Amino acid sequence: MKPALLIMGPTASGKSALALALAERIGGEIINADSMQVYRDFRILTARPSCEEEAQAPHHLYGHVDAAERYSAGRWLSDALEKIAWIRARNKIPIIAGGTGLYFKGLTQGLAEMPAVDPDLRAALIARAESEGAATLHAELAALDLQTAARLEPNDAPRIIRALEVIETTGESITSFQANTKPALAAGAWRGLALTPERATLYASINTRFENMLEQGALDEVRAFAARALDPTLPAIKAHGAPALGAYLRGETPLAEATEIGQRDTRRYAKRQFTWIANQMPDWPRVSELNLTHRVDRALALLG
Repeated sequence: MKPALLIMGPTASGKSALALALAERIGGEIINADSMQVYRDFRILTARPSCEEEAQAPHHLYGHVDAAERYSAGRWLSDALEKIAWIRARNKIPIIAGGTGLYFKGLTQGLAEMPAVDPDLRAALIARAESEGAATLHAELAALDLQTAARLEPNDAPRIIRALEVIETTGESITSFQANTKPALAAGAWRGLALTPERATLYASINTRFENMLEQGALDEVRAFAARALDPTLPAIKAHGAPALGAYLRGETPLAEATEIGQRDTRRYAKRQFTWIANQMPDWPRVSELNLTHRVDRALALLG
């Protein structure tokens, strides 16, 4: 049985195009590994494959979660393993493509078994984050669990809330739970490929793609999403460009400024993805070449 192929890369690096070309070439099936593309509300804004692309090869775990849900890395791992087993049972090759490093870490290194959420505690922490600000909770976390707080941004409300939930419920740091892990896929059951295009070229592509998204209806997606008036701490609300475009729709900022902010935030995210690849995937083969044929050949060579 051929190994699964894992394709990681920064946003706009061409992961979806490579996955689709490979799926058509080898009869593979594509599994999403992007934490924003799981949500159905933002097809355009998260650059999910189009309906036409999805018709060219089987795609799994794209747009299958409502934005009102808190989809986690643990849930994705369970869903992905189920899809991988189902694809292999039909003698097909799983192609896992996306830019969420934690998802790939779960597959190749494992995720911790986390304690269940206390709904009352979560509700209280969410209310505090809204009224006092995430930075206040971050300072509180630092007093209880400095190691975890040090690796979280002070405005990262969802992760700060989760870390506080764990330590207040169990007395143990979330970092200690995360240390006790094992890989979900055996070492010989997968091959990894990291796309690392030249940064200036990638950043230009990000800017152009964001402008194209606006032409394709991204504002309509944000308008429909805002009308739902969902909890502002939900993960889906973090879709790059959504907060800035929401501010434009509320009349708080000009469209040109909102566009610049969306482009900037996406570029910054890409920079963090490059850092993840460098630090967390040191042994993964890299492909900086943009030519799709070259990329396909490198991937096929890995599969053997």
